[in-house]
Amino acid sequence: MNKRQENALMTKQNLIDTTLRLIEQKGFDALNVEDITSAAGCAKGTFYVYFKHKEDVVFEICRPLFGRIKTQMTKMNDKNIIDRLQFYFVQFMTEVERYGINLCREWLKGVLDPAKAPENMDNAKWQFDVNMLHDILCQAVQNKELAENTPVELLTHLIISELYGMMTCWCMSDGEFEPKNWIDQFFAVQMPLILEKYLIK
Repeated sequence: MNKRQENALMTKQNLIDTTLRLIEQKGFDALNVEDITSAAGCAKGTFYVYFKHKEDVVFEICRPLFGRIKTQMTKMNDKNIIDRLQFYFVQFMTEVERYGINLCREWLKGVLDPAKAPENMDNAKWQFDVNMLHDILCQAVQNKELAENTPVELLTHLIISELYGMMTCWCMSDGEFEPKNWIDQFFAVQMPLILEKYLIK
């Protein structure tokens, strides 16, 4: 990578970091491109070299986060299925919280109706998460932690509904509850009951 390419990457990252900071301070809706470029110390035209709209920056922030969780999951072969699922829930909500309620709301708003999602919207995230949970459960069946007759498709959608429900409720309550506490309760009470019939002891 030459110096020009390095500088371009640094400029783009500066715009991303600045946008995230401003979203946390004033929310997404009140933010405009001039705010971003002014705070980043660059010309307005520079923004459009890297992004078409302010929404593009939001999804540039979001896309890599959950790929890292998937990578971490591949290193957990020594953990049982419930521990692996709990790890996934915790990491998922940790990333959601880290980037703030306004960013989460913006993503949810854009993907609720996939047919109307903007071209720049990362509307494949739902399917990515479904596939991720499906793979975790299939691996547990292959490892003989779960019985062969485990209804993987059904359980995948039940579990992801709980995860997305936590995220949505967190936004709707204006962040008044702690998702980690909810996750702990869910895994202490509900998850063992969901899997109990299929666990191989």
